[in-house]
Amino acid sequence: MIDLTVARIADIVGGTLADISPEDAAKLHVTGTVEFDSRAIGPGGLFLALPGARSDGHDHAGSAVAAGAVAVLAARPVGVPAIVVPRLDASDARAGVLEHDTDGSGAAVLAALAKLAAAVAEQLVGGGLTIIGITGSSGKTSTKDLIKAVLEPLGEVVAPPGSFNNELGHPWTVLRATRDTDYLVLEMSARHPGNIAALAGIARPAIGVVLNVGTAHLGEFGSREAIARTKSELPQSVPSSGMVVLNVDDPAVAAMAEQTAARVVRVSRAGRADVWADGVSLDELARPRFTMHAGGAHTEIRLGVYGDHQVTNALCAAAVALECGASAGQVAAALEAAGPVSRHRMHVVTRADGVTVIDDAYNANPDSMRAGLQALAWIAHAPQHGQAAGTGEKRRSWAVLGEMAELGDDAIAEHDRIGRLAVRLDVSRLVVVGSGRSMSAMHHGAVMEGSWGTEPVNVPDGEAALALLRAELRPGDVVLVKASNAAGLGALAEALLADNAADNGADSGARR
Repeated sequence: MIDLTVARIADIVGGTLADISPEDAAKLHVTGTVEFDSRAIGPGGLFLALPGARSDGHDHAGSAVAAGAVAVLAARPVGVPAIVVPRLDASDARAGVLEHDTDGSGAAVLAALAKLAAAVAEQLVGGGLTIIGITGSSGKTSTKDLIKAVLEPLGEVVAPPGSFNNELGHPWTVLRATRDTDYLVLEMSARHPGNIAALAGIARPAIGVVLNVGTAHLGEFGSREAIARTKSELPQSVPSSGMVVLNVDDPAVAAMAEQTAARVVRVSRAGRADVWADGVSLDELARPRFTMHAGGAHTEIRLGVYGDHQVTNALCAAAVALECGASAGQVAAALEAAGPVSRHRMHVVTRADGVTVIDDAYNANPDSMRAGLQALAWIAHAPQHGQAAGTGEKRRSWAVLGEMAELGDDAIAEHDRIGRLAVRLDVSRLVVVGSGRSMSAMHHGAVMEGSWGTEPVNVPDGEAALALLRAELRPGDVVLVKASNAAGLGALAEALLADNAADNGADSGARR
């Protein structure tokens, strides 16, 4: 974060000082990071006292100061230097981010955090910082990672780890930027209308990227049209001096060109646009290759990430980098070098015994689930090194799938469709993980589509799925592990990768 005194921070957030005099507050400077985990605090930091599942951050204020925090941003005095902000009603929208905010203290601290991030962002933009915002129903994190990769040759880039993209993660990421930061890349998620506009109000993007409008969080929004209206809050927030990158292969996204005052850059893999692709092919591990067309130049692109769906993500990243001054050659080199970064998102690793694990266990919605299954099917059917097309045996494929959360009334139908799709893609074994109506629907859909017999199985949890896989996996099999994060299948994927780890240690993505 930029250097600010405790007094200045109190003024920005509208807080009062506790256990520190005004004179000392004017002398003490926050020069380190802002943290909500007291174990992450270092010298010169600012600690956020937030309620958690196991304890209240207010109870850890003393240990945070002992670890080097200059002060605490809190909803009540904590016995150490603090900026105390007034509590808000726990029904405030921000309280939804913190499940355990029963008294509104978390909402108050989040509101203060947003004010602080907005003030810092305004200063940094005045000093030349470029802010890039990304939204979409799926692909935000992968695209964020690609944008970071293509911008790094141009300057210092700050981007969130993983999917840190809500009312806590967004301002926390903003406050990672310093006066040396050239580009700030921000994901923008939403559970309710107005969420993206609120995030954009904290740090107004000069460049906005809209990937797609799908059915993620359909249970919260009620309709795809409502999701589209919420996603459109990002292009509406970009000023006329800025640029909006739109994936025009999605009609709902293409329509957002009429809703922004900014210059529009259209990307497509279906036809000519400002940045577009043709000649798309996949290698044996589903890494895309294509020709990118932009500004009259034609550039061959080889991606280091996995899945046909990454082509659109890469085109959007390229459009951002080209706008920021990168050459097509720089973009191509950065995209080829950029492998998966965020955990449990299309990491493809081949174990020593030849089993290939596709770890995509962090998030799932109908669109991303289809993309994952298609990548699984491609890898299972693709000729391996040294084999000609049409030769060699198909590898046995396993789809280990958990629940897709927050689909509302469409949950049963969408899970049924995924079960049927697994059959149509000729997946060898479907392991449905979890109980409940949605998972029963996925299993039933597969059975009804294929009359498989023993091929689909419904197990109660990840431990049971892991036991089944360890008993029945054979060398050369391909395993996709995918679910919404709440299903907890990340641990299953990690356990599969740990098997034979002593003899392996090499990411198959490194092989060309």
